[in-house]
Amino acid sequence: MAKKSALPIGLGAGVAIGAALGAATGDIAIWLPVGIAIGAALGTTLMAAGSDSEDDNKDEGE
Repeated sequence: MAKKSALPIGLGAGVAIGAALGAATGDIAIWLPVGIAIGAALGTTLMAAGSDSEDDNKDEGE
């Protein structure tokens, strides 16, 4: 099975957060891109954290 990426999960969460904040403040044009940027950062961080833990497990077994 192919390894799944965490980036779409982060982007989805960012879009949801940005849309919610935009709707609450009445300024979706500002908050939606901010949410997307936060989601991209979150997804990239999750991908990096996942690859680090896999590398650590491989080193311990050798």
